[in-house]
Amino acid sequence: MKAVWGFCLVFLMLHTPGVLSLSTHVALIYPQDPVLRMGSNLTASCWVHPDLGVHASSLFWTLNGQQLPSSLYRVLSPTNLSVTLAGLNASKQTSGDNLVCHNHKGHILAGSCLYVGMPPEKPVNLTCWSRNTKDLTCSWVPGGKGETNISTQYTLKYKLRWYGKEKECEDYTHTQPYSCSITRDLHLFTPYEIWVEASNQLGRATSDVITLDILDVVTTDPPSGVTVSRVGQLEDQLSVRWEAPPALKDFLFQAKYQIRYRLEDSQDWKVMDDVGNQTSCRLAGLRPGTVYFVQVRCNPVGIYGSRKAGIWSEWSHPTAASTPHSERLMSGSCDSKSSGDSNSTLRRELKQFFGWVRKHAYGCSSMSMKLYDQWRVLMQKSHKARNQVLQGDKS
Repeated sequence: MKAVWGFCLVFLMLHTPGVLSLSTHVALIYPQDPVLRMGSNLTASCWVHPDLGVHASSLFWTLNGQQLPSSLYRVLSPTNLSVTLAGLNASKQTSGDNLVCHNHKGHILAGSCLYVGMPPEKPVNLTCWSRNTKDLTCSWVPGGKGETNISTQYTLKYKLRWYGKEKECEDYTHTQPYSCSITRDLHLFTPYEIWVEASNQLGRATSDVITLDILDVVTTDPPSGVTVSRVGQLEDQLSVRWEAPPALKDFLFQAKYQIRYRLEDSQDWKVMDDVGNQTSCRLAGLRPGTVYFVQVRCNPVGIYGSRKAGIWSEWSHPTAASTPHSERLMSGSCDSKSSGDSNSTLRRELKQFFGWVRKHAYGCSSMSMKLYDQWRVLMQKSHKARNQVLQGDKS
């Protein structure tokens, strides 16, 4: 906070023409750099040295470069002019609002920075996670309406629950202003107490204390080596394979995975939750001749016997693959009205059977997958044979 105030006055003196050095005491403003609550009233005085030969009635005030109306002034003495500001709004800039006293020629005689805001409220939504058990990162949100409009310091504190000494987190991230990472001297199998303290010149507040074991909040790197490939010539399926996160290779845990996929020209992802702990999966019921984007993520469950599920990793980078074109579509053929009733009945029964198999073989479940594959091959052969017969009749 002190560094910010100093910047306000130094900037004022170095970048404004006609400034008289404050060290000569030709003019002073009181109070200097006050910190005020929103809605407060302020009466500030500008005192000029008698040797300057300037009468207070010839002076004027500006706030952030805008001249204040003379109706707010009061001549206290030949060398003292005051201004009264009522119902102050929050500071428009973190470096403070510039309240400046000028002589009749517009030269700056003295300046002060006003810091108008609110005391902090209790920080909320304190959440922590550990990347591969190597660190502990926590984030939070300012309480109430958010920022206090004046410089507020947030300190993440932690200690081992029963016998630890209180410590402060040091590695605050710049990309996320309300986040800090603890990267050393971490203990597994021991719960931590963690909280956030917020303070500024108007007050302080403390978040609720959370208690956690690092093993209960582990997240991993995304699965690596994700590949997506066709399943032979089955036009409605793709095979997805991946590798477990390498950082947890030697840990005792039971991973579970999720897959999501979308069409090339769509932003709507379809998520599959029933993948379990296997590292491969068959996507079924896809559109023939279509490009799909696929991603995989991991959740480490029960690391070293923890009874809680971990935290989902980020999604892997999208991997693209296309399903084969349908022979039926490529041939341009359609059902012949001259087909017999037996063929129509067979197609109807096969369609119903296909719907049942597709429903039960959906996703990565192994149930009926072989039967489903056999059915798709049979149907494709049937289409191919039918197309040959139709083409022979036409010739």
